[in-house]
Amino acid sequence: MSFMRGDLLTKTRKLVKGLAIAEPIWLRAMEKNPPATFPRDDGKVPVLVLPEDRYVRKFFKLYPDSLYHDAVDLRSFNPPPARVFAWRVLELKDQGVSEEEAMAIADMEYRAEKKSKKAAYTRLKQIARLQGKRPPPNPFPSAIKQIQAEERKYVRERFTNPEVLEIAKKMKEQKAVDMQNRSRGGAGARFGGGYRFGGGAFGNLIGGFGGGR
Repeated sequence: MSFMRGDLLTKTRKLVKGLAIAEPIWLRAMEKNPPATFPRDDGKVPVLVLPEDRYVRKFFKLYPDSLYHDAVDLRSFNPPPARVFAWRVLELKDQGVSEEEAMAIADMEYRAEKKSKKAAYTRLKQIARLQGKRPPPNPFPSAIKQIQAEERKYVRERFTNPEVLEIAKKMKEQKAVDMQNRSRGGAGARFGGGYRFGGGAFGNLIGGFGGGR
């Protein structure tokens, strides 16, 4: 139905022109001051490209393991190392440093920071051992170890949670019942059908003993 297409003003004009409705009192006022029209998109979402994205990709080519070992906390405002590396390269380039030298400096700073974090945690463990205490958790965990630490409590919970233990008990009982049913069914199929003798000389011989004269 063509009269249903368009905005409110267009639809009302069509309905009034077709004598479907009486002319509203606000129609002429709206015609003098039509509502604003906003451009419609074509349904394609543009791809956002940031200036540092190029150097982020280069960082991951140099350190592919960073995707898995450098934790990215979505709740934190701290950027990941790849983004820090790219920002540092752009900062050095703005200062007049060439791209190759800027990447070398940013790479050196990334290595130094990573080494300092590792040395700091090693020192923390040494202090804890000297004090006879348990070593503290790593303040700079990798993404894999962080996920494992979050999942560890759920892995241990299966041995203590009463609901999980009850489910496991029911599964064991059901498995035992299924095994008994299978063993009984196999025995019935083996012995319940009796013995059958086929054709041939042996079958005719046995049939001769069972038949009459």
